[in-house]
This record gives sequence, structure tokens and C-alpha cells, in this order.
Amino acid sequence: MPTSHTSETPSASSSAAAVAEALAMPPAPKGEPAGERGSWRRGGASGSAAPPDGRPGRSTGRFGKVLRRPERIPAPLLCLTAMFLVQTGIALSKPLFGPLGVSGTTFLRLGFAAVILLAVTRPKLRDKRPRDLAAAALLGMASAGMTFLFAGAIDRLPMGTAATIEFLGPLAVALVFARRASHLLWALLAAAGVVLLTLLGEGDGGGSLDPVGLLYAFGAAACYAAYILFTDKVGAAFQGFQGLAVSMTVGALTLAPFGLGQAWDGLTTPGASPLGLLAAVAGVSLLLPVIPYALEMTALRRMPQRVFSVLVSLEPAVSALVGLVVLGQLLGVPQLAGIGCVVAASVGATLTGRR
Repeated sequence: MPTSHTSETPSASSSAAAVAEALAMPPAPKGEPAGERGSWRRGGASGSAAPPDGRPGRSTGRFGKVLRRPERIPAPLLCLTAMFLVQTGIALSKPLFGPLGVSGTTFLRLGFAAVILLAVTRPKLRDKRPRDLAAAALLGMASAGMTFLFAGAIDRLPMGTAATIEFLGPLAVALVFARRASHLLWALLAAAGVVLLTLLGEGDGGGSLDPVGLLYAFGAAACYAAYILFTDKVGAAFQGFQGLAVSMTVGALTLAPFGLGQAWDGLTTPGASPLGLLAAVAGVSLLLPVIPYALEMTALRRMPQRVFSVLVSLEPAVSALVGLVVLGQLLGVPQLAGIGCVVAASVGATLTGRR
């Protein structure tokens, strides 16, 4: 967990400025991410998500000088940092599953993230059309299902395996909207990766993969695909992080009937440290989603979306690396080959998509 210091290092100051820049961003162009895992736009279309004036990150007033600092940080580095923070947050969530349960941990994490985002963005809903609010609500429910099911998957499967299967959701949507016959090759390559992961992969104990964990992972992939279909609509209708705040709130309320009781039991168990557990969950909620997606939105404003999509395609590999370093999950050759197939399919589909 990060600790507070009386003086900021240059990197910490730059990261904080990047978060501030993202939170102060202008209305999101159509297709920018707005959901909990928001790092994808349909079709891999080229172009930049820069503000209308063509000068990303420029601002005036007392924050102007601070907000220009992130321009010194390469946008791909911001994107990679965000991915590592996301996967680290996921890995650090796993030890909380014991005392708080999967649904309890997920509910508290979404709840903390929703409170933080609501306090920062203060979304204005009076001028929103009913269909915009409905899209935000559906995005929130899809995000809740994706988050909960993925948490259940990593509770039973290695992180790299679970993340790769979940990543089939956005890859499937990209292939459905593809316009080239060559995309069939990438679909077959991704299918080969799934076969390697599910039929030849091994669990943490060296045995076969948990079938319930696999069901959770494929369910998370389906929710990921559903969430993507609402991301464009919410990103176009809401300014900055307001859509994320609304959808996160809906997601937390969706999980409340399943996670509130489990979380309460974990916090009130004799011998438990409720303040310590709540502090841990609050820290994890900053690692996922608040800080990473602020960094991702900043990166999107300063780099072509196609390059961004290629970098995001590395997420399953990043997940496997973080699982190894943080949780000691060593993957076998078939699993690594399966992850490689899915990553290659995603990169190929992005680079050969419509221009």
C-alpha cells in the first residue's frame, strides 16, 4: 500500500498531476472509455482522443502549470503504468477474499470507488436524457457482473489464465464488428489460445483447472463484452469521469444484496480488524479503478487510439507477470502459449482493423 510522505518525489508528483489532468478533462468524445475497465473503443479506429483545441492537457488558471507536467511523461508509459496498477489491485484483492468473501470484497471495493468518484466529479443528472441514464445503469450492472465474476475466477484460477479468458470479451466484440475476412485468422488464433488454457492448463496446485473458476471467467468475458457495448454511449453522454461515477454507483448497488451481508460478517467476526480491512479495501479501490483509469484517459488524449489498443492487448501478459510476482503463480508452457495466442490475436485484429 502507498504511504504518505511530506514531500513528493518527481514521479509521484507527475502521476498525481496526470490524475488531476484526467479529472479535469473536457467532455469525452464519442467512444472514449467510461466504464470500470474502460480501456477500449470499438473497431480499433485510428485517431486521437485529444480535446477539440488540439492541445491535450492545456489549461489556464492556477492549475495550468501543474496540468502541463504529465506532457513530459510518454503516453505509452502512462498506459502501461495503469495496466500494472490494475493488475496489482486485482492481485492485492485476493488476500481479502478470505476474511470478507469474494462478493463482500467486490462490493466494498466498488462502494469505495463510487464514493470517491462521486465526491470528485459530482455528476449532474438533471440535463441527462432517460436513455442516457439507462445506458449508465446498464453499464453499471455489466461492470458489477464483470467485476464479481472475475473476482470469483481469480479465487480459483491463476490470474494470467483468468485475465486471458476474460479478455475474450472485447476481442469477440472487435471481431464481430470486423469488416475483413482476415479477422477469421485472429478468431482461430484466439480459439487456439483458449484450448491451450482450458484443456492443457494447470491450476495453482498443478492439477486440472477448476471448472467453476472457468465458468466465472467466461461469464466475466460475456459481461466485459456487454459493458463495451454501453461504453460508447455513456462516454459520449457524460463529461469526464461523471459516467464512471454513475455506473460505479449502480454497480455497487447491484452487488449490495450479495455482498453487504458477507462484508458485514467479515468485519464483525471476533478477532477481525475492521478498520484495517476497510483501509485495505480503500487502498485497493484506488489502485482499481480510480488512479489507473485517470492515467488511461490522460494517455488517450495524447496518443492514437490504435497504439493505445495495441498496448491494452498486452493486459493478459501483464496479469500473468503480476500474478507471478505478487502471488507466486508460476504458469506452465501451455498456459503461456495460450496467453501468447490471445495477445497475438488481439494485436493482429487491432492492426488489421478498419482505418
